[in-house]
Parts: sequence; structure tokens; C-alpha cells
Amino acid sequence: MNVRSARKGFTARPADPEHWIKAADAPQRDGEAGGYTARLTIDVTPELRGRIKVTAFRRGTTVADMLRELLAREFPPTEGDHL
Repeated sequence: MNVRSARKGFTARPADPEHWIKAADAPQRDGEAGGYTARLTIDVTPELRGRIKVTAFRRGTTVADMLRELLAREFPPTEGDHL
């Protein structure tokens, strides 16, 4: 007989949407935005993934750093933003 663990699974979501977006007690990392980071997952074709990785390698950077810079350029902070 299988007994389920009382521990939350990785798919469990907080009941409060504000905590789902940004958990106040999340571990802090060095970097921008006061040290808080959030993971973003997107689906791309294998071909696009390959082109991104090759471009990052040629530029001497990581895919993550390159995409963070791209997103920061495309979505600059605007007055009144406070997420």
C-alpha cells in the first residue's frame, strides 16, 4: 500500500497569488532587483535553442546572461513599476 507524503509536491501552488508571484522569504542571490531572482521557462524549437547557445558561446557569455540582458533592453523599468 502506498502512503502519500505530507510534503508538498513541486506542483503545489500557494493559495495566495501574491506569494505565487514573489515569495517574500525566497532565498536571496547577489544581483539586480535587490537580490531577488525568479525562474522563467519558455518552449523553443531545438533549432532556435542551438542558435541561442552558439551565439552565447561566440559572445563569450552564458545563455542566461545574454537573455537577461536582452529582456532588460526590451522591457525597461517604467515609472510606477513596483513588482
